[in-house]
Amino acid sequence: MTAWNRWPVFTDQTVVRLYDRDSPLPALPRPFVAHGNGRSYSDVCLNDGGFLLDTCGLDKFISFDRAAGRLRCEAGVLLRDVVALVVPQGWFLPVTPGTLQVTVGGAIANDVHGKNHHVSGSFGRHVLQLGLRRSDGRLLTCGPDSQPGWFAATVGGLGLTGVILWAEIQLVPLPSETMLLRTRRFRCLEEFWMLNAEAGSAWPYTVAWVDCLSGSRRARGRGVLFCGRHAPKPAGRVGPPGRPLRIGFNPPASLVNRWTARLFNGAYYRAHGADRAGLCHYQRFFYPLDRIEDWNRLYGPRGFFQYQCVLPVPTAEAALTEILARIAGSDQASLLAVLKTFGDFRPTGMLSFARPGVTLAVDFPNRSEPTVKLLCDLDELVLASGGALYPAKDPRMPARLFRAGYPRLAEFLPYVDPMISSSFWRRVTS
Repeated sequence: MTAWNRWPVFTDQTVVRLYDRDSPLPALPRPFVAHGNGRSYSDVCLNDGGFLLDTCGLDKFISFDRAAGRLRCEAGVLLRDVVALVVPQGWFLPVTPGTLQVTVGGAIANDVHGKNHHVSGSFGRHVLQLGLRRSDGRLLTCGPDSQPGWFAATVGGLGLTGVILWAEIQLVPLPSETMLLRTRRFRCLEEFWMLNAEAGSAWPYTVAWVDCLSGSRRARGRGVLFCGRHAPKPAGRVGPPGRPLRIGFNPPASLVNRWTARLFNGAYYRAHGADRAGLCHYQRFFYPLDRIEDWNRLYGPRGFFQYQCVLPVPTAEAALTEILARIAGSDQASLLAVLKTFGDFRPTGMLSFARPGVTLAVDFPNRSEPTVKLLCDLDELVLASGGALYPAKDPRMPARLFRAGYPRLAEFLPYVDPMISSSFWRRVTS
């Protein structure tokens, strides 16, 4: 059992599977933490020397109010299965991350965000209530208006307040499975700020790909802005993508390196015109990486790091410029670099990552010391700017950066279940 980035690798973990939400949790001699589908890039769902409670067996739908768009399901249900159920009924997830291979419990515990944060906030804002089992046997039902302290601690709480058993979610109407899409290429960060501000007021979904390796000062931060909205039914129907490709082998070394990344980034940038509009199926727009099964294998046996930070609005422009300069000046490779702005929403949970500001997520092959050194340099820039790192994406965040980035930590601590821990939690609170 590892995280999706395949690092770190812990061999001393005992897996216990859960199947019945009505049964007490097993009595275990050492701390445990819930583990869903393992799609985090961090050790938040790992527990070296302890137990993992595999919640994928909690995979049942409980109720679905088709008229109101309210869905109640167990925590181990995948977003993939939620979408398969509700889309034909004219409903969609209010917030979705970039993959459907995430459990509902994992989406809540990490308070995931999507391309529409600037208009809809994070996943936790749309959870009406949830069931939480404590290690002492207590079963709590909490929501924004019922035991709000427990709710705020559990949303984004990294599974530390108890085991999420079920949740009720408010869905949003879906007029069609087709998306209206607009892509706009920008030549530098200055153009991004201008185009993004314009798009944010007109498009409910926005996200940008950024070329982190462009060494030219004039072209630093060049990329492509993707904007989308659900099309009305008369706009036409576009079919879903075909069967996904599969990476069916484990390369001996990362296939992502400085040379292949530069080649890909240049081709990807040139392939997108300055201003282009069109239609696509919602799965192509929201979940492009789901079209490649086991894509994490491309990074080789050492795996990869994803570095995702959020930068406050007052310091974001200067900090982001320096972060991109450090990456471009390093010897590290990156294909996947995602940039977007968060809306003016107060974080739903005490430890929620998404907050007003700008977020950058960058993947790096794990080259051991050189990669870690770059990430430590970026830590200092994030810390100086008043930003934070995303626990769900970072397996090496220093404790001081966690404390600085999550000012409600002291308020959160009394809600931690004494029998629940994770490798991440011990690392950032020791």
